[in-house]
Amino acid sequence: MIADGELTTKGLSAKSGGRVLLLACGALAHEILAIKRNNALSHLDLTCLPAILHNHPERIPDAVEQAVVENRDSYDDIFVVYADCGTGGLLQAKCAELGVQMVKGPHCYSFFEGNDRFDDLKDTEFTAFYLTDFLVKQFDSFVTKPMGLDRHPELRDMYFGNYEKLVYQAQTDDPDLTKKAKACAEKLGLRFERRYTGYGDLEPVLKGL
Repeated sequence: MIADGELTTKGLSAKSGGRVLLLACGALAHEILAIKRNNALSHLDLTCLPAILHNHPERIPDAVEQAVVENRDSYDDIFVVYADCGTGGLLQAKCAELGVQMVKGPHCYSFFEGNDRFDDLKDTEFTAFYLTDFLVKQFDSFVTKPMGLDRHPELRDMYFGNYEKLVYQAQTDDPDLTKKAKACAEKLGLRFERRYTGYGDLEPVLKGL
């Protein structure tokens, strides 16, 4: 079992043997490995960059480039399992420059929901704050501590005053995670909604590689 803390700060090294390398965000490691197991996708290897890069999206394109360059000679192809992730199109431009493909969508919340469905929801959920399984488990590392809410809880309303609800996009049916997600919503002073998304668009994309 891969520790979530390790995926947050260090990422995951590839175990060689496949023909295609998935270069992914550490926040997607558990889901990708489950999809590989469930569909016998042994031709796919996985390596992950630290998930905490999401708190500094401007660093993602260069980190992806470095990983592609380091691994290119070892694989027939490399597929980038990041959406735009706040890079303002820079990651897509970098992937095009490198000649590698990437997952479609503005962020993982979109492709977990399904890009088409998320697009339909965007006009009614612009005041929603989203969490996935991984982010529920790593809430303190991605939200509480980086925003200083552990030291200055009075900042909560400054950061989240314009949000109305927390949407937990559940990849798995885990009552403990749902309970924790509810606690996250309460901590932020937001209404709670749980939606089971499973792996959304991610599974068919990986099965098509």
